[in-house]
Amino acid sequence: MNRIEFFHYPWAENPSSLLWGIRVDGRDLRAYAAEATRELWRPELEGQFEDDEAELAETVRNQHDGLGVPDFADRPAHFLTAADSAPLLGCPCGHWGCWPLMASIATTPTTVTWSSFRQPHRKQWGELRIGPFTFDRTAFEAALAAPSVLAEDPWGPAPGR
Repeated sequence: MNRIEFFHYPWAENPSSLLWGIRVDGRDLRAYAAEATRELWRPELEGQFEDDEAELAETVRNQHDGLGVPDFADRPAHFLTAADSAPLLGCPCGHWGCWPLMASIATTPTTVTWSSFRQPHRKQWGELRIGPFTFDRTAFEAALAAPSVLAEDPWGPAPGR
């Protein structure tokens, strides 16, 4: 079984607003997304920047942020509800639909599984090499019910900020 942790952290663009953060097995979900999309971004960004590798690294690292707590405050079970396609991460601009990380969510009485991760605005990328992750449902629900509140984004500031 995988381990899940939910937390809230301040949004860089408006620190009084909180975002949902997610760690799977101690690793930020944004790190999984960055790793899975790095080479997929390369052809799109090649030749667009003076320092291609630095710009690629920055784009990949900063492509996602958490989902806004106010947007999902009345329905944190969003992360638990069975769905063919549900956003788990959003865009740093604050509009989660702009650049979401989507996944399928399947539940049983004892497990929650996230699988089939994808970027809907890049259908040609297909299913991303993330997961699947299967969590003990009791531990998942406990983590979801009591997210820690952090003073800053644990992913750290975006380079150049």
